[in-house]
Amino acid sequence: MNTDLYLVIGIIVVALAIPAVFAAYSEGRVPRAASILVLIGGSLVVMALTKKPGGYEVQDIPNAFYRVIGQLMR
Repeated sequence: MNTDLYLVIGIIVVALAIPAVFAAYSEGRVPRAASILVLIGGSLVVMALTKKPGGYEVQDIPNAFYRVIGQLMR
């Protein structure tokens, strides 16, 4: 798997965890599942940032999404 895929999956997982955190707190529960999602997504993002030579910049993120979508469409 390439670093773009790690980055995209990590960002999506972290984005999905945000509503789970708010739902758990509003219901008075401990956000265990959301914490696990943040841990997994954050690990994928950090792995992508460290494995790519030169790393990623903020303006590279949309291009990474386009490249991953392009690979999936092929």
